Amino acid sequence: MKKLQGKVAVITGGSSGIGLATAKRFVEEGAHVVITGRREMELREAAVAIGENVTTVTGDVSRLDDLDRLYAVVKEKHGHVDILFANAGAGTVAPLEAASEAHFDRTFDVNVKGLFFTVQKALPLFKDGGSIILTSSVSNIMGLPAFSAYAASKAAVRSFARAWTLELKDRNIRVNSMSPGPIDTPALATTTGLTLQQAEQAAAQFSSQIPMGRRGEPEEIAAAVTFLASDESSFITGIDLAVDGGMAQV
Repeated sequence: MKKLQGKVAVITGGSSGIGLATAKRFVEEGAHVVITGRREMELREAAVAIGENVTTVTGDVSRLDDLDRLYAVVKEKHGHVDILFANAGAGTVAPLEAASEAHFDRTFDVNVKGLFFTVQKALPLFKDGGSIILTSSVSNIMGLPAFSAYAASKAAVRSFARAWTLELKDRNIRVNSMSPGPIDTPALATTTGLTLQQAEQAAAQFSSQIPMGRRGEPEEIAAAVTFLASDESSFITGIDLAVDGGMAQV
């Protein structure tokens, strides 16, 4: 029996990187996935890469109307949700003295407000006994210069997991956060505001800080998320699972 046989899973930020790798793994384990992201072309390409049992909905999690549209599609196609992987996130480099209001607002609109309402608006469709996984970051316990707004937003995500574990316990819905360390995805060069050379330097620096001596692969994160989504983690709730090669642990 596959670990997620017949389950319905919603994945935000599902068009690339960790979200895409997780969608692929969920489908391999028998789930039907609904993925969302801001760029329609990337979503189409992701659907081709996943191959089957996938529905795409273009949208920005920081826009509540887009979330309403997402769950309207989920309700029409599947009628319920078993698993939610609230993975969409944003993070750009901005030293404290140079950070703008727009930078701060975008970071918190996506990582905090967007995640909050992604979960809230899923609840009417959620089956009791389901699993919610939130993407936090090792930055929720580490000091990362020039990423202070991002780190604070990810600490908020960790806090959500604790509070929602208690709020949803009577429905037997488990809530956990998952904190990746540096992962080998294009995001470092495409979304952080770093130049290609700066991104390469940052990747090398990160690798030197990781006891395992390398960045993680998206598929390694997907394996951890699949564990938290499945009945194999049936007695696990409220935790923050670090998948970071030891970066924030030693």
